[in-house]
Amino acid sequence: MEESIMFTIDSAYILVPALIIFLLYITYAALLRHKFSLGQAVLLTSFAIYFLCMIHLVFFPIEVNIGKYANLTPWYKSINFIPILTIDITTFLLNVIMMLPFGMYLPLLNKKYHSIKKAAYIGFLVSLTFEIIQLLIRVTLGNGRSTDINDLIANTLGAVVGFLLIKKLSHVQIVIRILHKISLEKGM
Repeated sequence: MEESIMFTIDSAYILVPALIIFLLYITYAALLRHKFSLGQAVLLTSFAIYFLCMIHLVFFPIEVNIGKYANLTPWYKSINFIPILTIDITTFLLNVIMMLPFGMYLPLLNKKYHSIKKAAYIGFLVSLTFEIIQLLIRVTLGNGRSTDINDLIANTLGAVVGFLLIKKLSHVQIVIRILHKISLEKGM
């Protein structure tokens, strides 16, 4: 008789400890080493919260289903390789919106991301990483998430639009002052 393993992994078990560890690091770096200003600590903390929320949306809850009652659909049938023609507009727009803040954070976190090409590249890499992890979770744990080329396109587009938005806003005088106070890399 084949055994079956079924349970759910909620995001709180992984993401809350990750946030606590990150906040402890920021506190250590800001208070003991005087590495960050208050504005920079707020920037890093808000980015960490945003990124963990994004991870929550992309991966959780993870439904582990191994054994007798596992999903019988082969994992390779959960991959959508056909771009554009198979777009679900709502999902596509939600993916663009999800990555908008990511593109806005990029030039604030590191000055090497001050070109649209680099913003697109890092947005693509983050999105590709998400899609590969979703596939690995499906293969190993039986989760029902799919891997979709359209998500990759939407996420990259969202990072680019967010980058362009922050670049456009960085020409407004009050925004320049705010960005200068919070940016990890001066000269925004």
